[in-house]
Amino acid sequence: MAEKDRRDFLRAAGAGGLLLVKPETAFGSQANSTVEIGIVGCGGRGNWIGPFFPEFTGARIVALADVIKANLDKTREKFNVGDSRAYHGPEAFRELANSRLDAVIIETPTYFHPEQAWAAVNAGKHVFMAKPAAVDVWGCNDVLKSAAAARAKNLSYLVDFQTRAQPVYQETAQRIHRGDLGAPVFAQVYYYAGRPSKDKGTPGMDPGQRRIMNFYMDKVLGGDIIVEQNIHVIDVANWFLRGHPTKATGTGGRTDWTGTGYEGSDAWDHFLVHYDYPNNVHADFSSHQLTNAFGDLCVRVFGLNGMADTHYGGLVRIAGPNAWMGAEKDPTFREGAINNVKAFIAAIRENKPVNNAETAVESNLTAILGRMAAYKHGTVTWDEMMASGERWTADLKLRW
Repeated sequence: MAEKDRRDFLRAAGAGGLLLVKPETAFGSQANSTVEIGIVGCGGRGNWIGPFFPEFTGARIVALADVIKANLDKTREKFNVGDSRAYHGPEAFRELANSRLDAVIIETPTYFHPEQAWAAVNAGKHVFMAKPAAVDVWGCNDVLKSAAAARAKNLSYLVDFQTRAQPVYQETAQRIHRGDLGAPVFAQVYYYAGRPSKDKGTPGMDPGQRRIMNFYMDKVLGGDIIVEQNIHVIDVANWFLRGHPTKATGTGGRTDWTGTGYEGSDAWDHFLVHYDYPNNVHADFSSHQLTNAFGDLCVRVFGLNGMADTHYGGLVRIAGPNAWMGAEKDPTFREGAINNVKAFIAAIRENKPVNNAETAVESNLTAILGRMAAYKHGTVTWDEMMASGERWTADLKLRW
């Protein structure tokens, strides 16, 4: 992404000034008219983020889509959506995109994002997508194509990375980039989380439906934990270091999940990756889902003149000669999502599209690079990853 585009997106993501209603019109209606949205994916994330749209922007949820009927029915009641606008089945996302609304909110398993984004863009709808954008190299490239098509149609296309929407993180990035640490030399990046507490499946449930409901533990549907979850800190590392690594060397594995309900899943529960960035900058990345004894999401960047110490949902500061206390506890998860929701709806109202696909995909591919290296228990270069054209497939009937 060009530096100007980065700055434009960061200003939009801050969400401060964008909510000031101007007299311009959008889609032939008054700029302060209600933006109508549809949500594809009625699971936990869709139900969590959905209320932010009406609460913080006045947007109206008018349509829903899902392949699991029980989830669709429950969410339809929650948002008071009529039966005729609750779409069920494998083509539900396409029916929703082609219906009367302004924007499509994609909150489905990562594997489905590229196709669902294309459906929205082809129908002339704005796209708000849960991170990450895709599970494989092919999907990342496809997202770049649909994002380019959205830009050509003057449509917004926003991938929901909460950290980049937070003012305290934006200020930290600015201070790093202006040289408060000196030139970055080394980064420590980690995402330590406990094991998922409960399998969302039930006895006798269709195996495919169970995979969908536990997609974050499924390699193909979620991309493995380094892509589906750890991308939060990997994205911040790329942001602070202004680019992506040239190669990665990794390892990791999966331990015993007996008695957890996740015996049938295949995602790894720990990764250890060394990323080589340009200008001889090195990043040490690790993640795990081994124990609830300690958890933290952290990115630290070290230079000769100081250190930036940032924690998702926690402390954000710079130590050293240019010391700065940004926040003792930043509400990254909820507030970052709200800021993105505000920026997205404001961009529609003001007819000033936001599009962060390039940086979102860059971080997505960085996570995939680490995954490839870890699966290989060796080294993979960026160019080798891109040349691989890696594409994963899932055989699911998608109707329950």
